[in-house]
Amino acid sequence: MDITALVMAGGRGTRMGLATEKPMISFLGRPLIDYVIAAINQAKHISCFYIVTSDNTPNTEQHCKNMGWNILHTNAKGYHEDLKQAICKAGLSGPILTMPSDVPAITGVFLDRVICEFEHCKKDFLAVFVPIQKRLDLGLSISSTDEYQGVCYAVSGINVVNGTKMQENGKIETSAIITEESEVLFNINTLKDVEIAQALIKPPSNKL
Repeated sequence: MDITALVMAGGRGTRMGLATEKPMISFLGRPLIDYVIAAINQAKHISCFYIVTSDNTPNTEQHCKNMGWNILHTNAKGYHEDLKQAICKAGLSGPILTMPSDVPAITGVFLDRVICEFEHCKKDFLAVFVPIQKRLDLGLSISSTDEYQGVCYAVSGINVVNGTKMQENGKIETSAIITEESEVLFNINTLKDVEIAQALIKPPSNKL
């Protein structure tokens, strides 16, 4: 299965407390978003990708244009509305990988595994969750949580969705991967997260 990836990079990133847009924050000398695109380029099951931007992230958008990456500019009405708008603008249907721009340890191998798991689970939505306590043990922030089978987890932001179902209002059947792997454990939401992640991991030496 080969699918399209959407990198969500249009949020305000207010928790960072910086003038720099979060996708452009330097992580070991490179913008956070560059690590994500390097992993996408390594993945065997991603056929193409778009960066989803908004008026909140003009510098990110310009960087992506300079790199020759495809842009989908949205209206900054919130994550879910922007995702729906991006899917509609690109004319996408079927499975779509959605992911944040702030997971610098992500790899193409991990993304391929997520895509393959989606294919096997036979559901319309597959989420990747991280145990909350694991992030707390490392001193990492908890910015977004969701419940799966009665347990609350930290959201990694990496999902595979049925693009057609996303445009509908009905219930979406969900499956999940629960993991403590560094690829998704180090989701960056605060300056402290940056410091901890830079001290604990060596990001993949992917080339764009």
